[in-house]
Amino acid sequence: METLKMHRTLLKETEVNCLAKRNWSYLAWALVYIIVLLSFVTPFMALTFSLVMIPVMILFVKLNTKTFVVTYVISLLIVNLLLGWQGMIVLAIALFFLPPVLVMGTLYKKQSSARTVLTAGTSMLLGEFLLTLVIGYAFGFNFINEFKELMHEYLKAVQPAMGGFLQPGQEDWYINYLIQMLPLDLILFSLYFVFLTHGISRFYLRRTGETIPGLKPVKDWRLPKSFVWLYFIAFLCNMFLTVKLGSMLSAILVNLMPLLMLAFAVQAISFFFYLANRNKWNKVIPVLSIVALVLFFPILLVVYSLIGVFDAAFPIRERMNKR
Repeated sequence: METLKMHRTLLKETEVNCLAKRNWSYLAWALVYIIVLLSFVTPFMALTFSLVMIPVMILFVKLNTKTFVVTYVISLLIVNLLLGWQGMIVLAIALFFLPPVLVMGTLYKKQSSARTVLTAGTSMLLGEFLLTLVIGYAFGFNFINEFKELMHEYLKAVQPAMGGFLQPGQEDWYINYLIQMLPLDLILFSLYFVFLTHGISRFYLRRTGETIPGLKPVKDWRLPKSFVWLYFIAFLCNMFLTVKLGSMLSAILVNLMPLLMLAFAVQAISFFFYLANRNKWNKVIPVLSIVALVLFFPILLVVYSLIGVFDAAFPIRERMNKR
């Protein structure tokens, strides 16, 4: 009997210790979130802004709904009290990034595939950007005009230092070109945040016992062949059509072509990983292909995208597997 009582006591103590560790872990992540938000009014924002969704994601997956809401609200209240009027701006940023976390976290709990989670998170973030633009226009705030004025002031400031890199009359053309590329910028911004959040959150959650599905190995990433035709059509339009800047076709091509080139560059990297795996090369070799793309981005992007097009268009891997 005494042995049984001691065993039960030890079990209770173990449970209490585990519960205490979990509570401290959740408090630590709430503290991390508070620190990240507080850093938004400091120069460190350039480093911490990318991490804004990660603590919330971990708390949402690990906690029940009621505890998460209480923890999240208290964290925002602390930030608001510490920052004063600046806290309202930080609060708006925090709330802006909450819906993608809720969508992705809910899908995590349902054991959805990584592809579904990433697609839903990216779509939600893009939808929020569009909704923000619509609401801004509804209240008389023109984001495009504000961006134009900001760019005009910026170019006036940097032109002397850069030796007049824009000829007279080219300033408006350059600004209009940047405005047309805003959809591409928003897509890349959303992809960056969602993929980074997924990667880091999944790494931690798996280490704490959660089952979070991951993407396929990089060597197995493949684009549909329909993307090849899309790339071919966009390439021909860019080569042979004279498109007026500001037109609908111009806006489509300006955003579509770089996006397709990036997609096929990723396909090329997947091909390099496939080659390394098939030929049993050192795993560093395909990683170096990514480093090379980053270091020599404008030039190698064209080369990589062409490799990706050939890999997607022709059964290169299938033929290599038959050897």
